[in-house]
Amino acid sequence: MIVIPAIDIKDGKVVRLFQGDFDKQTDYDPYPLIAAKRWRDMGAKWLHLVDLDGARNGVMSNKEHILYIAERLNLSVQAGGGIRDLKTVSDLIKADVDRVILGTRAINDQKFLKNLLALYGDKICVSLDCSNGFVTQNGWSAITKIKAVDLALQLEAMGLKWMIYTDIARDGALTGPNFEQLQTMLNTVKKINLLASGGVSSLEDVIKLNNLKSSTGKQLWGAIIGKAIYEGKLDFKEALKAVA
Repeated sequence: MIVIPAIDIKDGKVVRLFQGDFDKQTDYDPYPLIAAKRWRDMGAKWLHLVDLDGARNGVMSNKEHILYIAERLNLSVQAGGGIRDLKTVSDLIKADVDRVILGTRAINDQKFLKNLLALYGDKICVSLDCSNGFVTQNGWSAITKIKAVDLALQLEAMGLKWMIYTDIARDGALTGPNFEQLQTMLNTVKKINLLASGGVSSLEDVIKLNNLKSSTGKQLWGAIIGKAIYEGKLDFKEALKAVA
């Protein structure tokens, strides 16, 4: 399992939100590049970059920070937040972003997603941000009636290879991941590589995620970690050692 630091960007700064609530924000680094270099120097091989303004408003507002990190640092990068048109996807991939993360548009417009999968294949990732097993949209501000497992199966049938599962009730709360839902998702998808996000608070959480397996032996591909490493609750280097 790959351990991936999260860099959530709002108004050009690195922040974390509590359960996706824009009114419950904690600021960490004044510039995303500072955080990116820190995690790189500590051994990170991947970074998870999110434009929170874009996720909320539907238009990427912090794209220049993402492009700069992808182009200048010798790291693999996945990025999302407000990516809802072909040009934005193309710009990110041309700038060496390894995986482009889609959310609301991919859920609402399967024709759009099919087109991107045909063009870019495994460079496309869909983020299922969920509340009580139901998918949310628009920066987690709207809960749909779509069950996460049902949508995951639809996406897999379309050829999707990468998916992030986030339980927004756990995100930024340091209460531990939703292991039950992650286990269910691991058992549901067969061809999709699954990444866990939300709630990681300790080394024990990382180890438990690393040990999750489906009935066929499939494991999580990666775990995205945010608040715990920013606030020193989890030593990032120890997390890397635990999954090595």
